[in-house]
Amino acid sequence: MTTTFPPATAAHPGEPATPVRRRGRVARLVRGRETDAGWVRPSLVGLLAATGLLYLWDLGASGWANAFYSAAVQAGSTNWEAFFYGSSDAGNSITVDKPPASLWVMELSVRLFGLSSWSILVPEALIGVATVGVLYLAVRRVAGPGAGLLAGAVLALTPVAVLMFRFDNPDALLALLMTCAAYATVRAVERASVRWLLAVGVLVGAAFLTKTLQAMLVVPGFALVYLVAGPTSLGRRIGHLLAAGAAMVIAGGWWVAVVELVPTSARPYIGGSQTNSVWELIWGYNGLGRLTGDETGSVGGGGPGGGAGGGMWGATGFTRLFTAEIGGQIAWLLPAALVLLVTGLVAVGRAPRTDVRRAALLTWGTWLVVTGLTFSLMAGIFHAYYTVALAPAIGGLVGVGGRLLWQRRAAVWARLVLAAVVAGTGIWSFVLLDRSATFLPWLRYAVVVAGLLAAVGLLVADRVGRAVVARVLAVAAVAGLGGPAAYALDTAGTPHTGSIPSAGPAVAGGRGGPGLVRGAGGGRAFGGPPGGFGGFGGPPPGARGTAPGGGMGGLLDAASVDAQVTAALEQDASSYTWVAAAVGADNAAGYQLATQLPVMPLGGFNGSDPSPTLAQFQADVAAGKVHWFIGGGVGGMASRGGSQAAQSIASWVAAHYPAQTIGGVTMYDLTQPAS
Repeated sequence: MTTTFPPATAAHPGEPATPVRRRGRVARLVRGRETDAGWVRPSLVGLLAATGLLYLWDLGASGWANAFYSAAVQAGSTNWEAFFYGSSDAGNSITVDKPPASLWVMELSVRLFGLSSWSILVPEALIGVATVGVLYLAVRRVAGPGAGLLAGAVLALTPVAVLMFRFDNPDALLALLMTCAAYATVRAVERASVRWLLAVGVLVGAAFLTKTLQAMLVVPGFALVYLVAGPTSLGRRIGHLLAAGAAMVIAGGWWVAVVELVPTSARPYIGGSQTNSVWELIWGYNGLGRLTGDETGSVGGGGPGGGAGGGMWGATGFTRLFTAEIGGQIAWLLPAALVLLVTGLVAVGRAPRTDVRRAALLTWGTWLVVTGLTFSLMAGIFHAYYTVALAPAIGGLVGVGGRLLWQRRAAVWARLVLAAVVAGTGIWSFVLLDRSATFLPWLRYAVVVAGLLAAVGLLVADRVGRAVVARVLAVAAVAGLGGPAAYALDTAGTPHTGSIPSAGPAVAGGRGGPGLVRGAGGGRAFGGPPGGFGGFGGPPPGARGTAPGGGMGGLLDAASVDAQVTAALEQDASSYTWVAAAVGADNAAGYQLATQLPVMPLGGFNGSDPSPTLAQFQADVAAGKVHWFIGGGVGGMASRGGSQAAQSIASWVAAHYPAQTIGGVTMYDLTQPAS
C-alpha cells in the first residue's frame, strides 16, 4: 500500500527527501534538525519567547481573575478531598460546575508557591506557550517550519487566546489538550500508529475532564481523518479507532465513575446539577442544555429576549461568530482559514488517500467547522471567550493551506486565491477595527492598504526576485496580523476579572448592561483580590468594583472585603467547618480568598442548586459548623427554575438571627440567635 509520509527528512514539503543522519532527541531539541535552515530554530525560540512575554506581562494586575475558580484553587491547595472533587470550599460543601482537571494544574502550583494571583495564573500562561509550540510542531510536520511559525503566530496573537491564557477558566487547558490531540492524530495517520491513536483518546479524555462535552466536538473529525487516511487496511483502521475510543472512555470516565460510586453523603454536592449527579451535569447543564437552551438552574438561557432563539445569550445563526460581540475575539482570520481549507483540499485533490497534507487539512478543518457551527447555533449559555477553542484550528489551516498554495504559486489560480485571501483579510480587519472607532484609528487604514498592496505583489510573485517576495510577505503579515496584534496588546495591558471577560477594546454594538457587561470590553477589571498573598494582590489600578469599604458580591464577580469583615471571619475560625455562608459561589469566593478559610457557597454558582437544603443548613448551624451568614448575594439575573433553597435559608436566617453591619456588610452571627 502506498503511503505518503510527512517531509520530516526534507528541507521543504513537496521537495525530494534527502537522507539525514539520526541524532539524539536532546541534540535535535537544542540545535534543531540538520536539514533546517539557520533561521528556523532562532525564529521558533523568538516566537515562544515573545508569546511568553505577551502572556506573562503584568499578569498580577488581573488579581484573582475569575474568583469562582480561584476560590476552588485555594480550597484544593489546602484540602486533598477538595482537590480531587473540585470543591468550591475546603469544607467540601459543593463543587464547581466543571470537572476539576484544569483546577489540578493551578492547585499544584499554589501548593508549591503559595496562594497568589501569580501562582494561579502563571500556569495558564505557560499552557498558552505550550499550545503555540505544539501547534508549530503539528503544522511543520506536513508543511514545513515557515508554515509552523505562521500558524503559531496566528494562535499567539488571537485576542481571545491572549485573554484565556492569562485567565483561570478551564478553556486554556482545553485548548492545549485538543491541540495535542490534533498533533497526535497527524502522527497516527503518518504510519497507522495505534500508539499515537491511543494518545489521541487519552488526550481527548483528559480534555473531557476539563470541560466535558465541548471536548467531544473534535472526535468525529479526528476519527474520520484516521478512517480515511490511515495507511493500513480498513479493518485495522476500525480496530485502531475502537481501541482509541476505549482509551478515551477510560481517561475521561474514571473520575466520573468514582464520583458516581461514592455515596452522596460522603462527598460534596455536584455543583451545576439539580440531582447531585455528575452524569446530569455532563448531559444537562454542561451538555445538551447548552444546545437547546433548556438548562434548569441556568442563568437565563433560551427564550425571548435575544432574538433568533438565542435568548439573553444573543441571536444564533451562521453569522454569530462575525458579530460585534464575537468578531474581534476570534474572527480576524476565520474567513481566510475557511477559504484556505477548501482551496488546500483542491490543491491536494489527486494525492493518494494516505496523503498527510490532506489529513492535516481535514483534522483542523473538521475541528473548525464542527465547533464553529456548534457555537453559532447553540441556544444555551454562550460566552465570547468560548471561541478560544477555534484559535488552534484557524492557525493550523492558515499555516497548512497557505503553504500548499504558496508551493503552487506558479499557477495563476493559486496566486489569485492568495491575493484574494490577503486583500480580503485586510478589508475584514478594517471592518473589525472600525467597530472600535477610538482605538488606533489609523490602524484600520494601514491594514487595508497593506492588504491591497500585498495582493498586487502576490499576483506577480512568480516573476520577481526573492528580496521582493520577502517584502511582499512581510506586508501580507501586517495586513493579516496587524489588527489582532493590536487587540492582543490591548488585552494583555488591561486587567480582566469576573465571570465574563472579553478581549480587546470596547466595540460598537456589543451587548451589555448593569452587572452583565458583554461584548468586547466586557467583563474587564471588576476589581481584584481584596488584600493579597505572597506580595501580590489588591485591586488592579483603575479597576471597577464594589466600594472600598466592602460590599457584597454577585453573580459575575466576587465581593470586596473590608478588613473588619476579615477580622470577624477569622475570629475563632478553627472552631468551625465554615467561617461563613453566603448565597452564590462568586459572592462567597471573595470572603474565602480574603481569609483563606472555608466559606459555604449556598446554591453554588447561580445560587439555584439545591445545596444545602434548609434542613441541612439548619442542622449544620445547630452542630456549630457555621459561624456567620453574609447577607446579599446573587442578584440581577434570575435563574431558569432550579432550587430556591438558598433564598429559603436567607429568609430563615433573617427571621431568627439579629442583623449587624460590619465593614458595610450585613452579617448574622449564627451562634447568637435572637432572644
